[in-house]
Amino acid sequence: MTRVASRSESREKRHQRIRLDLAGTSDRPRLAVFRSNRHIYAQVIDDSSGRTLAAASTGESELRGGTQTKTEEARVVGRLVAERAKSAGVERVVFDRAGFRYHGRVKSLADAAREAGLDF
Repeated sequence: MTRVASRSESREKRHQRIRLDLAGTSDRPRLAVFRSNRHIYAQVIDDSSGRTLAAASTGESELRGGTQTKTEEARVVGRLVAERAKSAGVERVVFDRAGFRYHGRVKSLADAAREAGLDF
């Protein structure tokens, strides 16, 4: 009898498959997104040097305790990570959705990052 993969295992396999072709360079770092049930995290990563250039999440103290929906919080995180990336000298990124579907909170974060000036 075959075992059915869980939802998180399937997402992890999709992420590994995506990352075969997707890598952040010093010219175009990777904007990686992780979405949990409660929070959303975004990092701008230079994979060639293994450094995180900018990061933002809903777990930060200034973003906690709001009465916004999770989608609205994702929009704030997208704007914040874009501002931090631009201050670190990053204009262009590649978007890594980490196996999550591109809709809802992930799409909201990406749209806000684009509006704040990141190019991807």
